[in-house]
Amino acid sequence: MRKQIFIIGLILTAFIGFVNGQGVTFKASAKNVVRIGERFNLTYTLNAEGSGFRGADIEGFVVVTGPHASRSSNMQIINGRVSQSVENTFTYILSAQKEGIFNIAPATVTVNGKKIQSNSVKVQVVKNTTQKQNAQGGNSAASISESLKDEVFIKVVANKNKLMQGEQVIVTYKLYYKVNISSAPQFEKEPSFRGFWVKNLLKDRQNYVQYEESYKGQKYQVAEIKKIALFPQKSGKLTIEPATAVAQAQIKSQGQGRRSGDPFFDNFFNGSFSNRVKNVNVNLKTNRLTLNVKPLPTSNKPANYSGAVGDFRMNSVCDKTELKANEALNLKFTISGKGNVELANLPEINFPSDFEVYDPKISKNISISQNGVSGKKTFEYLIIPRNQGDFKIPPVKFSYYNLKKKKYETLSSPEYSIHVAKGDGSAANASFTGADHLDVKYLGKDIRHIKTQNPGLIPIGTYFYGSTLFYILIFAPLFLFILFIIIWKKELEKRSNLALMRNRKATKVAHKRLKKAHDFLKENKKNEFYIELSQAIW
Repeated sequence: MRKQIFIIGLILTAFIGFVNGQGVTFKASAKNVVRIGERFNLTYTLNAEGSGFRGADIEGFVVVTGPHASRSSNMQIINGRVSQSVENTFTYILSAQKEGIFNIAPATVTVNGKKIQSNSVKVQVVKNTTQKQNAQGGNSAASISESLKDEVFIKVVANKNKLMQGEQVIVTYKLYYKVNISSAPQFEKEPSFRGFWVKNLLKDRQNYVQYEESYKGQKYQVAEIKKIALFPQKSGKLTIEPATAVAQAQIKSQGQGRRSGDPFFDNFFNGSFSNRVKNVNVNLKTNRLTLNVKPLPTSNKPANYSGAVGDFRMNSVCDKTELKANEALNLKFTISGKGNVELANLPEINFPSDFEVYDPKISKNISISQNGVSGKKTFEYLIIPRNQGDFKIPPVKFSYYNLKKKKYETLSSPEYSIHVAKGDGSAANASFTGADHLDVKYLGKDIRHIKTQNPGLIPIGTYFYGSTLFYILIFAPLFLFILFIIIWKKELEKRSNLALMRNRKATKVAHKRLKKAHDFLKENKKNEFYIELSQAIW
């Protein structure tokens, strides 16, 4: 037993000595030379357990993903000697964007409470030039990508190039391809839509609309990879600048098989099985698209016009026209139609001065489809008349520019007559008719008024802690416990008195028999009565 403990102690001593003797290194590594558009790994390696990794601000590159942490360890015991290696890696995937020499600053990590700094990394970014891959004259990935520019490309089209300010235009990014595409294009530089209000029409980025289309006399497969509705917010020539993306295309590579000398086998195997498919990154750039936006006419422009363009309808609902003072009513306006409905607003409403009006609850129900944006916008007012009388809510007017009729139109709600009777002085019991119960609960609290009854206020400085009730509740359990002990001890003393216990038992039996005898007497059963009576006395 002592020998086994001694051996274990030697092993632990050797292991601790080994670990303490190792130097901690934290090293950064990456490719020295990369091409523009190339993706590469930036890796930080730590040969110890660490925490609090903090990467440097990486300038000159696009961080595609990262940092991704991984850990590996290895332990060996050879001839009583222990060796262990631990390796933690933190990996970034970067993309080079412009030519030059860039210095990536050191990263930091904490090991045993001390901050350790890695080395800096210098990366040279060169132009993406065409190179020969081998002596057989193979093309580089850049040259293959260049050769596929007529096979795979993105074209930006609009359903109209001339439109009015605020008018909806649908812009589609179409991917044309003749070769197989293994993965959907990823935008490296997203398109910019300055001067537009934007609504994305494609919610599902996986199931694209696909079809066949002829372009410049050639047939292509087409996938609509991006579709948006734009609403110009100013007039003039508005330009959508080009975007860049990367797609993976599948091409066949002809391999050179080993010759056996047999024409049949050489033609069969090298001709049929040497055609392999490989994925090639294809750099794509969209075209520039310019839209001519005309300003809205200034003649006959309503004073309350707020910028709505399209085809709209308006309706209003008042939930009650007769009520008592301090009761609440709901007044709802709904604007629906096709166009920039989300930007539609009501003018200021002139409510009677005796009405307390809360800010409207605004809700939207927008429908997005391949054909554009439509839906409705609701304004719901909570109104509380404070005094009795007859009041009128004037018509509310909403103006918009009708694209079909090419003129301004004004929609109007009816005038509402409200009769308010004398109230009973109680607080209003108000609620919204909408479906949002959280808002109903909040408004119910928000409109409570001053209480006229005795509120039962407590003087300042009066607390439950230290009060009489506080001490009663503290000591009551102790008092009840002591009382229980006293009663229990008395009960034990009674049970130890055998004569007393017999008398108790005999009394119970006598009571039971006397009760039976009494029942027999009522039933005029004399024999049974005397039997039970004699047994009770005996």
